[in-house]
Amino acid sequence: MGNPQEKKTNWRWYLCVLLFVATTVNYLDRQVLSMTWKEFIAPEFHWTDSDYGTITGIFSIIYAVACLFAGKFIDWMGTKKGYLWAIGVWSLGACLHAGCGWVTMKVEGLDSVEALRAVEAGSEVAVAIATVSVYLFLFCRTILAMGEAGNFPAAIKVTAEYFPKKDRAFATSIFNAGASVGALAAPLTIPALAKAWGWEMAFIIIGGLGFIWMFFWAFMYDKPAQSKHVNAAELDYIQQDDAAEADAAAAANEAQNEPSIGLLETLKFKQTWAFIAGKFFTDGVWWFFLFWAPAYFQDQFGYKASSGMGQALIFTLYFIVTFLSIYGGYLPKLFVEKKGMEPYAGRMRAMLIFAFFPIFALFAQPLGGFSAWWPAIIIGLAGAGHQAWSANLYSTVGDMFPKSCVATITGVGQMMGGFGSFCINKGSGVLFDYAAGQGSAFTFFGFEGKPAAYMIVFCICAVAYLIAWNIMHALVPRYKKIEL
Repeated sequence: MGNPQEKKTNWRWYLCVLLFVATTVNYLDRQVLSMTWKEFIAPEFHWTDSDYGTITGIFSIIYAVACLFAGKFIDWMGTKKGYLWAIGVWSLGACLHAGCGWVTMKVEGLDSVEALRAVEAGSEVAVAIATVSVYLFLFCRTILAMGEAGNFPAAIKVTAEYFPKKDRAFATSIFNAGASVGALAAPLTIPALAKAWGWEMAFIIIGGLGFIWMFFWAFMYDKPAQSKHVNAAELDYIQQDDAAEADAAAAANEAQNEPSIGLLETLKFKQTWAFIAGKFFTDGVWWFFLFWAPAYFQDQFGYKASSGMGQALIFTLYFIVTFLSIYGGYLPKLFVEKKGMEPYAGRMRAMLIFAFFPIFALFAQPLGGFSAWWPAIIIGLAGAGHQAWSANLYSTVGDMFPKSCVATITGVGQMMGGFGSFCINKGSGVLFDYAAGQGSAFTFFGFEGKPAAYMIVFCICAVAYLIAWNIMHALVPRYKKIEL
């Protein structure tokens, strides 16, 4: 045990900042395509909404499958090496996107970007260009997805290693805010890079940030008991949950002594299915906002991502997400410390509150008739609800499963979240093309054509979280620790 008078170090928070940066880079890399496809890439490759929906949807499927194995990989490889592999692979995949245009021109026998753009829309050559480029982007997105799948299992494992249960949701909300900060930085940086140096350089510059992060991770991370930056007082604080059940020596060796769990074996626990439900019904909502918001403001209001108004709208949206969501992890802490609630019960109550935020999405289209600012604000509120929900949802895994299984269970849940995202992204692309083709013949809640299609998707987003919460509560109404 540490000296009671010794002031504890705070190395765990420096690592939390590093997790935040990794998640920010993760989402920046994911956002480069959504910020450039409508304005810069689609005119070159003659993409439709369905083509983009295919790319984002298949990305979600590959990400989902990779998540299934990423968690197990992180548990097997170890947090340090596993995280290095993950960010190295996704950074490489991000940079490779830059070569898709050059390869497409070589395959189609064209000698310039101008020749690509000059091809007649709807012609056989245009269809061939779209097909080749879509497959090339899918290849790059596959590499990106395989690497990005490791980010959250690794980050959640770090929080389980470095934070006691009462602090995990808050720590998770901090690094998880990197998702919204990455999306916040995207409209201010990516369109400007694409406009100044071409969309290819946007992929290369943003993708290269991950390689810089790897350097810091290699020198900063070690397990708490092995880290020279963690003193005895901080180690005691980190292991306070373990100390209630065993002495400090046993707690230090707990992770090594815990049995592992197979992927199929995870499915016999209701706790696993509760986490799966929470991810499947809600991840696609966030990814829809992430992938389609720039196109939405261009389609509905005529504001391109590179325009001042387009940047302001997307920035405002994610500023709201960032500002509000970081407090999402603090709410269950308040319930536990001030209300005396058990951590799982406090987390579930907080998640119920956050499940009502996305209902605001029902008003995005109606109020959009007055100003584009209304949808930006409303989608921001819905996104903030998701991020706060997500921070607490991830923390339920650390609450209920042994540390040796945390990354594996997280990977299983992320896989199902990826399948949910495929459904909403691919479905949205097909729906938008269909609605645009039908025009005034396609109606929903007083909207016609593509606006009606957006209204349908917003309605789905609005109720997804309440459905997920009720399923989770039915499966695991009260806290129950998994014993292997």
